[in-house]
Amino acid sequence: MKKSLKTCTYRVLPFLVTAALLTGCTAVAATTDSSGTTTSATAAVAVDDSTTAAEVLAANQETHDDADDYEWDDADVVAITLDGDGASTDSASTDSGAVTISGSTVTITAAGTYELTGTLDDGQIVVASSGEGTVRLILNGVEVTNSAGAALVVSEADEAMIVLADGSTNSLADTDSYAEDDDANAALYSAADLTITGTGSLDVTGNGNDGITSADGLVINSGTITVTAVDDGIRGKDYLVVDGGTITVTAGGDGLKSDNEEDVTRGYIALTGGTVDVTAAGDGMQAFTDIVFSGADVTVESGGGHTAAVSEDVSAKGVKSGVVTVVDGGTLTVDAADDALHSDGTVRIASGDVTLAAGDDGVHADSALDIIGGTTTVTTSNEGLESMAISIGGGTVSVTSSDDGLNASSGSTTTTETGDAAAQGGGGGGMDSDGGETITITGGTTVINADGDGFDSNGSATMSGGTLVVNGPTNSGNGALDVNGTFTVTGGTLLAAGSAGMAVSPEAGSEQSFVAIALDSTEAAGTVVQLVDSAGDVVMAFESIKDFQSVVFSSDELVDGETYSVYVGGTASGEIADGVYSDGDYSAATNSTTVTAGVAATGTMGGGGGGAGGGGPR
Repeated sequence: MKKSLKTCTYRVLPFLVTAALLTGCTAVAATTDSSGTTTSATAAVAVDDSTTAAEVLAANQETHDDADDYEWDDADVVAITLDGDGASTDSASTDSGAVTISGSTVTITAAGTYELTGTLDDGQIVVASSGEGTVRLILNGVEVTNSAGAALVVSEADEAMIVLADGSTNSLADTDSYAEDDDANAALYSAADLTITGTGSLDVTGNGNDGITSADGLVINSGTITVTAVDDGIRGKDYLVVDGGTITVTAGGDGLKSDNEEDVTRGYIALTGGTVDVTAAGDGMQAFTDIVFSGADVTVESGGGHTAAVSEDVSAKGVKSGVVTVVDGGTLTVDAADDALHSDGTVRIASGDVTLAAGDDGVHADSALDIIGGTTTVTTSNEGLESMAISIGGGTVSVTSSDDGLNASSGSTTTTETGDAAAQGGGGGGMDSDGGETITITGGTTVINADGDGFDSNGSATMSGGTLVVNGPTNSGNGALDVNGTFTVTGGTLLAAGSAGMAVSPEAGSEQSFVAIALDSTEAAGTVVQLVDSAGDVVMAFESIKDFQSVVFSSDELVDGETYSVYVGGTASGEIADGVYSDGDYSAATNSTTVTAGVAATGTMGGGGGGAGGGGPR
């Protein structure tokens, strides 16, 4: 009888070719060894906003995973019985040399399918096959422990596959220490490409180092796999691909890892299906090149979570890539002591549900951060979204931060008063020069709640569509808006409220007009502010979630040069975004002031991005 576990072929990439996925710029991942030699992975590819993870997957080379690997004939299966301190098999297998048994060590030397059952106390399963073909091990109620090394070692094979038999429970546990020169230093170790599949379960305990390691590629197709390791949980040096299954990892080092630093087309992680739950003292996931999420349900805790403190020499990021991270489907929940999502290059969120809690940045991308769809929620962070270039073109974004909400920063700035800003006393530009960083809003709905600057660019900012709501700081050393260079608005709906000391508005002369409202005194959280035109119609109503004294509003309903009345109090209706309404009743409200559309804000501390206490890099 022919057995088939899978009828399709999976194609997965090295996602490095999408390194410039966000902006078409160059992304570089670099590491330096003990001798001072630096190894870099670099890519520069221009792609458009329609690029998805599925397109990236289809466009690149395949892994070792092939449909033929999942088919075999039951008549050809060799049975191996483990029995305490020894094992047995049929005479034909031993006579042919395909299986040798020496005490508690079972060695398989030929391609084929082998079904193992029973318990091996203080022993080892070894695969050492120099010929072509897949060595397939069916684990059907196997328990192996080894006090001297790995429990299961593939030292040589064309390819290796572990099949977890239907309904079976299996376990592997290794020694509590390895010599520094031991290659096989995981409870389950493979020097060859390895696939894990089947519907049974596997518990792996890495007492001395890693749980599961492949020195080549590792594909997990299915099964219930639980890994506990003193160091890294699951490592595929060339790539780690999860197509399905239920995977739980508890690691003293990194949770999931791919670390080929020599081949720029390798060193990636792809999670395309299944359920993955990682708890790691180090990084939850770490890839030298790329990490792609496209359908899996993933939960990560790193370094004890966002409330924990970690030492400076420990990396405890939730998800960390050297070149690019792509989220395009599924769910991703991260609680990290450091950054929740981090890339030395770029991050793109195209679809899916992303929920992040971070001790530092919610999302940090050195080169560029692009959100074009899905739901991204940063529940707590130091800075919410940080990159040199931030672009939001779609989806729903919610950011809560103790410092800046959105921060376009390259880590350095020069403090100088620009001539235009000095003359204006407000609007875009300020005491710090334009460093070239950018924030671009073209669509989606973004809501920010920040104790520092809400929307902060050390360079310029543009808005042409979407909805942006900023609940900014209550202290006068920061502002709801803080833009060092120009801030132009050509479309969309903008509402930014906060303290008055660092008030900044869009550029006078922006294609779409705006109003900058400065109230005489601070209003309490829950207060409604309404903007009323000369005909007595409510143009906008806003109910703040925190104390505020300034409000900046822009929409296509405003007419440049027109005067509008500002009412404090009354009720709001017709919510179009969190706290922002299209209508209201101001009959019981107080007429506080009037404003002229298109006149820039004037902060009491000099205004403009980069003013005292509010404009430097974070």
